[in-house]
Amino acid sequence: MIVGIGIDIVEIPRFEATISRQPAMIDRLFTAREQLTDEGHRRTATSLAARFAAKEAVAKALGAPQGMQWHHCEVVGESSGRPHLYLSGTVQEQAAAQGVTSWHLSLSHDGDLAVAYVIAEAN
Repeated sequence: MIVGIGIDIVEIPRFEATISRQPAMIDRLFTAREQLTDEGHRRTATSLAARFAAKEAVAKALGAPQGMQWHHCEVVGESSGRPHLYLSGTVQEQAAAQGVTSWHLSLSHDGDLAVAYVIAEAN
């Protein structure tokens, strides 16, 4: 059963300008694991924008409850490259309270836009 869906679109140049003006924002929004590729390189603004869109989409799928923390929703890649959500703390608590047992995530970017779509599901 679908508990919720969420979608978010991020304008990449705007996101890039924001993190250029306020570099500390990267640490506020993303865990160390999210900031680096598997090879240990810093992720591009495009990649981070898609991950930010995923975090927003997760919040929307849960009904945007107050008190959730950015670092409690991580977007990580599986060995296949497929994106995966790793939830902890405040976000995991909200998901559990709503009966969410699994997540589906899709990320994409083209031109100046990054988009994320999530489905929260209960068995």
